[in-house]
Amino acid sequence: MDLLDNWGKWKTILGKAVDLGQTMGLSDHTITNVSEKIGTYLSNNVDPHNDEERLLKQLWDAASDEERKTLAKLVAEISDK
Repeated sequence: MDLLDNWGKWKTILGKAVDLGQTMGLSDHTITNVSEKIGTYLSNNVDPHNDEERLLKQLWDAASDEERKTLAKLVAEISDK
């Protein structure tokens, strides 16, 4: 099973990356900025593999720059839970 096929596994790996960033002393602002860059990359270069990813892509594509920052922050937060 590919990582992107399983939403729970993807969220777990993203959560570990957020935890690592926090452990390294990265601010929430920096983590959000990195999350936003990853979101833009995924939206532009990776086809969604499941319903959750399709929904995120639709939200990302419809969002303004400010809304994308908010969405990136929210995705980082839910993955860190």
